Amino acid sequence: MRVPPRLVASDLDGTLVRSDLTVSARTRDVLARVEESGALFVMVTGRPPRWMAPVAEQTGHRGLAVCANGALVYDLHTEQVVRSSLISADAAGEVVAALRRDVPGIAFAVEKGLDGFGREPSYVPRWDNGEVAVAPVEELVAAGVVKLLARHEELGADELLARARASLGASVECTHSSSDGLLEISAGGVSKASGLASLAAEWGVDASEVVAFGDMPNDLPMLAWAGHAVGMANAHPEVLAAVDEVTATNDEDGVAQVLERWF
Repeated sequence: MRVPPRLVASDLDGTLVRSDLTVSARTRDVLARVEESGALFVMVTGRPPRWMAPVAEQTGHRGLAVCANGALVYDLHTEQVVRSSLISADAAGEVVAALRRDVPGIAFAVEKGLDGFGREPSYVPRWDNGEVAVAPVEELVAAGVVKLLARHEELGADELLARARASLGASVECTHSSSDGLLEISAGGVSKASGLASLAAEWGVDASEVVAFGDMPNDLPMLAWAGHAVGMANAHPEVLAAVDEVTATNDEDGVAQVLERWF
């Protein structure tokens, strides 16, 4: 990309955010210059909205963010969801039945957007989700969900993803953003790319005018869509094989190093 991008899109964890969950001064400074230049900056993340405040506060960003792997567009200023793409109760139920059949030992949880997190009793969470609804997954998905999560205690994330895709086909969007056996499932056609593309279209920005940064398989649709795709040196092998450029790690301000060429 020879001219400055009109839109900068970045994943958070493992990409913009350091391993200690901070955003460096160098990164904050260049993001400020991005916005001062008139370009747009969008956080595009697997995080739910309730986990956005710390990064928004560190960066001073109060625009729109794409959350939950594209299922939600979240206004960081008003703290409101302005667009959502849910998995219906019927579709979620079919996914649960298929994965229970094909991947014995799997356990489920749900992201419900601003309504929080829920899990079935056999699902063991790895982080604090605040107040948690514990119930059979069939009850948790009854009103539709933002994201269906599935965990297997004996399978790595890559193997679990491969088995899920073989079981489910293209009926839903399956991905992962970790190495600890957690599968993330969105409605069919919903991805970081779809969420970002909808905003770009509203703002009159073409994909060729977008630079995107990422590190994990859930970033691949966005990286494929953007005009210039940048992977972090700490990225998953599939990301490293797919991008136009590899920058330094998230702990070495890899995003800032690229953006400083233009801003």
